[in-house]
Amino acid sequence: MPAAPKPPQAPQGRSPFSPTNPSRTARWWNWPSNEMISRVNKSELFATLPAPWPQDLLPGIREAVAASPRKFVVLDDDPTGTQTVCDLPVLTTWDVPALRAELANDAPCFYILTNSRSLPASEAHGLNLEIARNLKLAAAEIGAEFSIVSRSDSTLRGHFPGEPLALAEALGDFDAVIVIPYFEAGGRYTVGDIHYVAEGDTLVPTAETPFARDAAFGYRSSNMRAWVAEKSSGKINAHSVATISIHELRQGGPKIVGGRLLELAFGSVCVVNAACPRDLEVFVQGLLLAEAEGRRFLFRTAASFVSARLGLAPCSLWQPPATHGTTGGLTVVGSYVPKTTIQLEALLANSKLERMEISVAAILQAELRAAELSRIAAQTNRALAAGRDVVVFTSRTLIEGGDAATSLDIGGKVSAALVEMLQRIETSPRYLIAKGGITASDLATRGLGVKRALVLGQILPGVPVWELGAETIFPGLPYVVFPGNVGGSEALREVVAKFG
Repeated sequence: MPAAPKPPQAPQGRSPFSPTNPSRTARWWNWPSNEMISRVNKSELFATLPAPWPQDLLPGIREAVAASPRKFVVLDDDPTGTQTVCDLPVLTTWDVPALRAELANDAPCFYILTNSRSLPASEAHGLNLEIARNLKLAAAEIGAEFSIVSRSDSTLRGHFPGEPLALAEALGDFDAVIVIPYFEAGGRYTVGDIHYVAEGDTLVPTAETPFARDAAFGYRSSNMRAWVAEKSSGKINAHSVATISIHELRQGGPKIVGGRLLELAFGSVCVVNAACPRDLEVFVQGLLLAEAEGRRFLFRTAASFVSARLGLAPCSLWQPPATHGTTGGLTVVGSYVPKTTIQLEALLANSKLERMEISVAAILQAELRAAELSRIAAQTNRALAAGRDVVVFTSRTLIEGGDAATSLDIGGKVSAALVEMLQRIETSPRYLIAKGGITASDLATRGLGVKRALVLGQILPGVPVWELGAETIFPGLPYVVFPGNVGGSEALREVVAKFG
């Protein structure tokens, strides 16, 4: 693959990410053409890249984190962003007293589950504004410092640039917005400024995947510079988007990366390429050099960046306790991405499971909704009490609206039905698996009453497990937050099997 051309220096001055910036005239672009981007063999492409930086940088990053008074706050637009960390808290509330308490404790980082990916753009903007302003108030009251990460999907779905814009509006200008979609456990790599999704040993440009056809967050660009321009409706020109390349990370190292960050035009956007964990470590070490010079950055990233920024070594996979009750376990599947449907089919091949299919067509009709939910809840309660494992899943025919807002509204109604079903469960299950990010978030906050949970680790790579707090309807329950787009065809079956 030929190297991407080096962009011209981004113009000086304020950008759309500077809240006092006057609006610019939108310009469209046609660079680079998506037709130029093809599928590539992962092994062959990676063989053309320089070897990763040889030095282990995690110890130095951990020392810097330990010596810094700054807390890292991750605003997670659905609960799957905890998929690379362990022993860290997750909040589902953001009032000033709760934020003050988290800023004051000894944990280096905490997550705030916003679930903003389920909201229309205007509501997501307002929610980010509210959280950022509350954080600013809470920090001022106790003299705390924090850095903020806007965590979103590794397949590029979500409210960009709206959410970073809201954070900049509340918190003041940032020197640059850093975009890092790389996520190793999910097979998401950025090479030559092209973002890929791995399917076996084939790297598929993201614009060719089902994720790019998302009804609410679809896009046409696999090149990250073009994607930034597309998502900003041309307000940010593709040529002005800076990038840090694999070659700079692996051959230049932290000093070169730090220098590149210091050279960024004020208020610009910078995309970071990455193809292995060490690439992010090099970036973070360079970031520390730039921050030591007074630079202030806002981050829009997938999950892997957070663990790299904290210097965390990979967590061992979490194992369910040997004895964890005699009731049945519950799996709830709400995600519609093709990978989830394939995983569900593999799970349903297990004849020991009680299968409960919720008719989406029924729950979207007011006169049928109550009866459908009563049927599912009654059958699920009986099975759980009898010690039988249950899978509740939405019918697989996807019902979409005519536009993004209508599709989000339909998704909200389906999620609300799953929440109501869970609220009717009277028997505490041995475990609860929620398949799909929005499903997992709504079940946690509205169904279970979670206000603060602890990330125990991952049951499979990229699949986090939370321990529910005392305030929930099932205190101490292991809650598996299973992203819709993670894992092989057998992954959901494997997770259920781990609970015995």
